[in-house]
Formats: sequence, C-alpha cells, structure tokens
Amino acid sequence: MISDWTQVFARVRSALMRRGRSEQDADDFVQEAWVRLACYQSTQAVEQPEAFLMRAALNLSIDAHRARVNHGDEVVLEDVVLIDTTPGTEAIVLARERLARLSECVSRLTPKTRVIFLAYRVDGRTYQDIALDHGLSISTVEKHVAKATLQLTTWMEGW
Repeated sequence: MISDWTQVFARVRSALMRRGRSEQDADDFVQEAWVRLACYQSTQAVEQPEAFLMRAALNLSIDAHRARVNHGDEVVLEDVVLIDTTPGTEAIVLARERLARLSECVSRLTPKTRVIFLAYRVDGRTYQDIALDHGLSISTVEKHVAKATLQLTTWMEGW
C-alpha cells in the first residue's frame, strides 16, 4: 500500500495539467479517480494503485473533453445575460391605440377602395389578380391602392 498519497495525487494532477486541464478540473479528476479506486479496491485487489489512479484520471479527462466536443461547452448561468425584448406596457397600449385608429381610418375608405386595398396589403394579392376579380384595369387597381395609402397616411398623421 502507498504510504504518501499526497505525492501520488500531485503527480496525477501534474500529468492532467500538462495535458491542458485547469487546476480545478485536475483536482476534480483526481478526486473522482480516487473515489473509483476506493470503490474498486473494496471488491478486488489493486496491485498498482498509483497506475490505476493515473489511468482513471486520464480517462476521466478524455471523457470530459469528448463530452464538450460532442455536446458543446457548458454555460454557467451567471455568465448569461438575459434580455427581455418584449415591449413595455406603454408600448403595448400605444400600439393598440394606433391599431384602433387605423381600423377606424380603413372603415372611412369607400367600400371598393377598402376591398381593393385590403386585398393588396393584407391578403398579399397582386394588382393583376385584383383587377381580374373586379373587372378593372391594373392601372385602376393601382390608383385605388395609392388613394387608400394616401388617405390612411393623412388620417394617421400624428399617431
């Protein structure tokens, strides 16, 4: 049995750090390897405990590296900055008021202009499709959309 485990732990820790592990990670791997050695020794004899400890610690280090490569680095919650992008209460109320105002303005348009404007702006239909449905020329549909846009812009001014 090894009499001075402190030196053994220091050698294993140094080997891990030479392979790029931080001091904290090296300490964690040495501790975990020690626990594995103790568990294994409870059921079976270990002829070279220092070699067992070294191999277990190195294997733990390799496994941790593979896990980081395959699953990405861990993110510490304290390092994460969460930004709330939801609008504030004032912005929500203002947007609702604007929407109510826009709805009122759209209702002021003549029925034909309103239908053509909504088909173009809301339904995403082309001038040609709208012209075919209403028996109008494309130019007339363009004029209805332009008229509605101008009126709505004027009525919504200041909102």
